[in-house]
This record gives sequence, structure tokens and C-alpha cells, in this order.
Amino acid sequence: MSDERDELRLTAIQIASSLDPAQNRESLTGVVRGAMRGRPADLVVLPEVFARDFGTPGSDVSGYAEPTDGPFACEVERVAGRLGTTIVAGMFETSPDAARPYNTLVMRGAASADYRKVHLYDSFGYRESDRLSPGPIEPCVVGLDGWKIGLMTCYDLRFPELARRLVDHGAEILVISAAWVAGERKVDHWRTLVRARAIENTAFVVACGQPAPRYSGHSMIVDPQGDVLVEADDGPDTIAATVRRSCLRAARTTNPSLTNRRL
Repeated sequence: MSDERDELRLTAIQIASSLDPAQNRESLTGVVRGAMRGRPADLVVLPEVFARDFGTPGSDVSGYAEPTDGPFACEVERVAGRLGTTIVAGMFETSPDAARPYNTLVMRGAASADYRKVHLYDSFGYRESDRLSPGPIEPCVVGLDGWKIGLMTCYDLRFPELARRLVDHGAEILVISAAWVAGERKVDHWRTLVRARAIENTAFVVACGQPAPRYSGHSMIVDPQGDVLVEADDGPDTIAATVRRSCLRAARTTNPSLTNRRL
């Protein structure tokens, strides 16, 4: 392809979201500019529900939901344009077609998409479905600079069939935006599952979470062989890596598991 680029510069910002939507929205320029200082990025990933954190378990978030052309998404688009990048960030989305809001990722900049979280976090004592609606079961794969990006949110990571469907629709990089609740074994689960999604799909994975103490942190960028290119600890941090198509091709040649499937 004439517009195909061999490299894509990825940045993940491991930052806590506050309960004040205006504060989160107003911080966006500084947060992204700071992350890109000295290291330009083609794609910047922020955590799940960056627009406004979940709040206490079981609390109603419907009052903080907005349309995907509302104040938060418009600010994401404005900042992406101003800083010359593409941004993925999470928000609660109003829905006239569903009883409750969606947990949505907005992607704005050189590429644009809205992904509504498919798998709601009804696990480990939580019931996300009591306050949010699941999105349609449709793979969200977006073209960016000749690369194909597949979007997932948090608990989606535990369902390999979604990642595989994204890859079947051409995804070469899986983006996972998360607020991975802290707890026993949770970091181990996160690290294992992020690497597994990369290995089994021979795809790059950029997984961005909110930090401790409430969440697990450990944002990661992983290559198609499962090697961790960069990983944060559990505190606020920014990680970055440049991914290369030559690495993707080599992995899919050495391990052609996608073409060797029989099911």
C-alpha cells in the first residue's frame, strides 16, 4: 500500500481519573502535551473512563454520560488536532437506544471511532451491568497511517474471542484501555492476559490502565512474540514505544498460527 508506514509511535498515559469531569477535560491538553514532550506520538492512549471515574462501587454514573459529540469528545478531538496526534480515551456515553449509558472509547485525530464496551464487569463482586449497557457485538477496527487498530476495554481482555475477531478484521495493534481494579492476583492476571492476547494473535498490544491504589497500573506495550517492550509500575507514569511492521511480519512468518487454524 502506498500509504503504509513501517513504524507507528505509541504512547500510553497511566493516569488517575477524578470524579470531576471538568477537571479531567481541562487537564487533557497538559497531560497529552507532557506525555509527548521529547517523544512525538502517532497514537496516545488514555485509560478507561478518563472523562470521569466510576466513583464508589455501584454508584449511578448516568448523570455524567455525554454524547460522542459532547464536551469531552470534542475536547479530545481539539487536543488531538492541536498536538498533531490521535487520542483514545474513555467516557460514559448517553444512549437513546439503551436503558443505561455505554462505557465508550472515543478515538479522535487522524482516525475517528467510537467503541462501546461489549463485556461489562460483572465479576469479582462488581456488577457493571447494573448501571451501564453493553455495546453491540461488532469489532471496532480503525485505520491509522496504514495500520489497523482494534479497540477493547478492560474486562474485554478476559475474552480471547473478541481479540481474535478484531484480528480477523485486520487488526495489527490491539488497544486496551482499562481501569483494572486492584486485588489479589489482579496484576498477574493483567500481565498474563495482555501477553497472551499478543502471542495468540501475533499482534502488538498497547494496554493502558489507571494507577494504584484503586487500580492495578502496569500499563504495557507488547510485541507479537509476547515480549514486553515497556511496562509501567503501579503509579502514575507514561510509557512509549515505536512498533515496526517488519517485526509484525517476522512474527507472523515464524509463527503462522493465524493461518494454521482449523477451528
